[in-house]
Amino acid sequence: MSIVEYSVDTDASDVSDAPGESFGLANHRALHRLAAVRRSQGISRATVARHLKVDVSEICRQEEENSDLPIWVLYEWQKILDVPVAELLVEAEDSLSQPLMQRAQLVRLMKTALALVEHADGGATLTMAQTLVDQLVEVMPELQGIAAWKAVGKRRSLDDLGIAATRSMSEEIFIELMD
Repeated sequence: MSIVEYSVDTDASDVSDAPGESFGLANHRALHRLAAVRRSQGISRATVARHLKVDVSEICRQEEENSDLPIWVLYEWQKILDVPVAELLVEAEDSLSQPLMQRAQLVRLMKTALALVEHADGGATLTMAQTLVDQLVEVMPELQGIAAWKAVGKRRSLDDLGIAATRSMSEEIFIELMD
């Protein structure tokens, strides 16, 4: 099944909703499942936007199920999400495949196990976390190259304020919200 089905015999003025008869079909049914796969892989829109070098609003537009995307865009998403490109396409009455769901769950579990190894203070905790990592690799050898969850920046103490606390907002925003 192709992303957009059309018939060579159909001219541009003849738009029909019947499968395989028009270009208009792309506007009426889901063509891909980028958002669902992205969420199952635990990747944020901001991360995808950063890798694709576009705004988050463009990622939102691309994630719309009926957006017609060039194949090269799907391949870029495939690289970021680390899934087969076929998993990004919608087949008739198809949801995320069970193997893809299991793989996403195992990847998240491996990331958490590796984070435990990194933060373990030694002793029994480190041994248990390392055993968990080894068992996960035994179940799914491709997990060998997975990295732990990334920690960005430094952790704030309870007395430190986040960046949101340093930003100022005009009173007009709150007045508009009250109206």
